[in-house]
Amino acid sequence: MLVLFGILIVLAAVLGGFVLEGGNILVLLQPAELLIILGAALGIVLAANPRASVIHIIRGVFSIFRHTPYTPAFYRSVLMMLYELFSIGRRQGMPALEVHIEDPGSSSVFEKYPEVTQDEGALNFVCDSLRMLTTGVAHSGELAQLMDQDMEVQRRERHAPVGSLGMLADSLPGLGIVAAVLGVVVTMQALGSAPEEIGQRVAAALVGTFLGILLCYGVVGPLASHLDTRNEARAYFLQCLFAGLHAFARGSSPLLAAEFARRAIPLQWRPSFEDMETTFRREVKLPPAPNQVFQNVAQEHAG
Repeated sequence: MLVLFGILIVLAAVLGGFVLEGGNILVLLQPAELLIILGAALGIVLAANPRASVIHIIRGVFSIFRHTPYTPAFYRSVLMMLYELFSIGRRQGMPALEVHIEDPGSSSVFEKYPEVTQDEGALNFVCDSLRMLTTGVAHSGELAQLMDQDMEVQRRERHAPVGSLGMLADSLPGLGIVAAVLGVVVTMQALGSAPEEIGQRVAAALVGTFLGILLCYGVVGPLASHLDTRNEARAYFLQCLFAGLHAFARGSSPLLAAEFARRAIPLQWRPSFEDMETTFRREVKLPPAPNQVFQNVAQEHAG
């Protein structure tokens, strides 16, 4: 909600300064100017983007006002999930992962980490990458290329709303000028009226320019910048998954692969190695190794 708080500060500072200078805040309430600017802005968005992109823009704007999921606790869950998956593949064999990646919704591993798996794109990224390993159709180099391609596609898809909002922000000052020019045209038609009426019409025309610039630099522009920052945070999340999966595909142990993933986490969210190791030891329940299972069965029969 920090972004909403920031926008409110911008509006309060601008309107408060206007009132302190002796301005009448009611003068700024010009429905016609708002209709011209906001209506034209909506038309620009619809004309410049296909339906799917418009939906992405709406979702992206609403996501700005939710808390970011990327926290130290979130990344601890990411590392635990990867470590558990890698341990299953190493201890029970890669085919043992198929039950988890073919139906993630009923997986005993994925259901432990809903904060991670609620990102459908990231969940598919993990499952599809592990599927390439379990089926043996891709070696580590080919898997890296596949994951790079997947990350780039997801990055472009999420960057599209940012570009659209940036284009909209750039157009708002021009729309404000359009509204102002139309206001001047109306004023010129009333030159024979009383000076007070002409002054009101000129003020209304200038409000159009004011609204266009304020919405550009005080609202839409910051929203686009904040959304871009969130997309960058998600790119770090995918890079973390990439580092762990690629290391595991190269033959690294589950702990070393998790360490590769940990090193890809930004410093502000990265747990220490000791914290990660302690978390694994206390909270991750690893499957028994096949030879251990055979030993337990033999002991039971011997007993």
